[in-house]
Amino acid sequence: MDQIYERCCGLDVHQASVSACVRVPDRNGKRCEFKARFSTVTSDLLALRDWLQGYGVTQVAMEATGVYWKPVWYLLEDDFELLLCNAAHVKNVPGRKTDASDAQWLCQLLEHGLLQGSFVPPKPIRQLRDLTRYRKTLIKERQQEANRLHKVLEDAGIKLSSVASDILGVSGRAMLEALVGGQADPEVLAELARGRLRAKLPALREALNGHFSAHHRRLAGHILDHLDYLERMIDTLSEEITELIAPFEPQVEQLQTIVGVGRRGAECILAELGPDMSVFGSHRRCARWARICPGNNESGGKRRNATTGKGNPWLREILIECAHAASHSRDTYLKAQYLRLRRRGDNKAIVAVAHSILVSAYYILERNQPYTDPGFDYHARLDNNNHNRRTRHLTKQLEALGHRVTLQPLAA
Repeated sequence: MDQIYERCCGLDVHQASVSACVRVPDRNGKRCEFKARFSTVTSDLLALRDWLQGYGVTQVAMEATGVYWKPVWYLLEDDFELLLCNAAHVKNVPGRKTDASDAQWLCQLLEHGLLQGSFVPPKPIRQLRDLTRYRKTLIKERQQEANRLHKVLEDAGIKLSSVASDILGVSGRAMLEALVGGQADPEVLAELARGRLRAKLPALREALNGHFSAHHRRLAGHILDHLDYLERMIDTLSEEITELIAPFEPQVEQLQTIVGVGRRGAECILAELGPDMSVFGSHRRCARWARICPGNNESGGKRRNATTGKGNPWLREILIECAHAASHSRDTYLKAQYLRLRRRGDNKAIVAVAHSILVSAYYILERNQPYTDPGFDYHARLDNNNHNRRTRHLTKQLEALGHRVTLQPLAA
C-alpha cells in the first residue's frame, strides 16, 4: 500500500492512560516505530505533546472512546492535524488486543490513509452544543417531574388532569399550591380557576374532591419546588444560549423559516451541524452522518427492510420533534409528504419528513438563504407535468386493488 503520511501517530485513549505509537522514517529511509504510555492528567498530556513534537509528527489519529478522547483532543488540536475515528471501523487484527498494539494498528492505518475522521465541530460550536444538550436534558427532567406530580394526584384521588388540559398552567398551579398549603375544600379550590376553565366549575369540584393527605402535600411540595428550580435553570440556559449564538443569529432566523422548526429547534440544529456545511460535502453525506436516511440491506438482488442506524441522537431527536410539528401544519409540502408516505407506516413517514427538514437546513446553511416551501400540491403538479409517471402510478394503484390493467392510447 502507498504511504500517505510520513510522520504520524496512533493514540489508544482510556480513562487513566494513553498509549501512543509513532511511525517515522529513520536515517536510511526505512520505517521505524516508537511507543510510549502516558497518563491522562494535564501534565502528562503536555509531555505527550512534547514527545510527538520531538519526532516531528504532523498527523495524529485516535478512537472516539466515550468522553475520554476530549481532553486529549483539546490539548493537541492546536499543534497537530487530528483524526477522530469510529472504534467500530478500526478493529484490530484478532489475537493482538493490547493497548500498545491498538495504537500501533491505528498508526499503520493512518500512515496509509485508510482512516475516515468523524466530525468534530470548532470550539464555539462545541460550547453551544454543551448548553443546548444540557437544556434538552433539563426539559426532559421537567416532564418527568410533571409525570410524578400527576402520579401523586392520582394516588390522592385528585382528578385535576381529567378536567384541565395543563395542570401546571395558571389555574392548575394555583390549585396545587392551595392543596399543598392545606386547603381541601373542593368549592374553594374550584374557584381558583381562571379563563375558559371556569366553564367547567361543576366538573372541577368533583375532580378536586379527594383524600389529599399530609403525605401527599409533602411529596407535591417537593415536586413543585423542583419544577420551579428546573424552570429557572432552563430560562438561564436559554439566555446563555442566546448570548453565545448571537454571531449566528442570521442562520438561526433562516432555519426558523422551515415548517415545524421553532427557535429552540433552530438553535439545536445549528449547534449539532455547525454553520459550515463544507465539512460534509453534500446533503447526502450530512444525512448519512446524522443517520436520517434510508438504510441499505440488499443481498442476492433482494432488498430487505433496514434501519437507519445509529447516528447523532441529539440531532435525530430534534429533527423528529420538528417533523411531528410539520406533520400537523396545513397546506405545506412537508404535510403533503407525510400524508403521502403515511400508508407505509407513521414512523417511516415521520423519518422521511425529518430527512427533508435536515436537507433543507443543509442548503439554508450552505447558501445562506431562507426556506421556500414548494407547496402542498407539489407532487400533484409534478405528476401532471410527467404524464408517463402519473400513468404508471395510477396503474399500480389499480393493480393493487386486484384489477388487470391494459392500456390503449386514444386516437388523436
